[in-house]
Amino acid sequence: MNFRNTITALLVGLIFSTFAFGQTTKSTEYLGVAGPISFDKVSYNLAWTSHPADNYYKQEYLAKGDTIEKFKKLIMLEIITGKTKLKDIVATKVAELKKMKVSNPVINYETFEKDGEVMLDFIISENTPDGKLVSILERNVYRYKSVVDKSGQKGVLLFGVSDRHYGNDIDNFFATFKSKRFDLINLVGAFDIPEISIAK
Repeated sequence: MNFRNTITALLVGLIFSTFAFGQTTKSTEYLGVAGPISFDKVSYNLAWTSHPADNYYKQEYLAKGDTIEKFKKLIMLEIITGKTKLKDIVATKVAELKKMKVSNPVINYETFEKDGEVMLDFIISENTPDGKLVSILERNVYRYKSVVDKSGQKGVLLFGVSDRHYGNDIDNFFATFKSKRFDLINLVGAFDIPEISIAK
């Protein structure tokens, strides 16, 4: 699926999660996708999972050498089960992202829609303690789709890639972002998302 020329741009945004610091190590398999997940010729292993609500499951995958606290790239799978509609989730999260942008002008986002799926390309950041510099910049591409798992449970699935930059590398990211922006969008759009089987 090539989103560069064929998708319709929507002025909405969706975040399931933002920065996640200080998470305890936990890797209970919930979705039947233990990994490794191969993305852009790199293997990502299951590193952290959470089941914070009866209908909400999260799994995160990292390349060798990275940690949840400090990584270069992170792969995520998340699902909300039940009758919740994809566009209802989007509408709820739009307000959250817009609110964040009021106090953080670095935040930027654009979403795209095709064949019932929604993709979100967005940037978030965290400043140094004195607020003078950006210490972490995170570019995310999220892909949302309605799914039915192997047992027949319906839900909204997120497949996402977080690309994180620190310190001096932030300037390098911005220098090449415009010319390379759609590389990651197209990779996420073309990815063959694994079939989900929610543990009971």
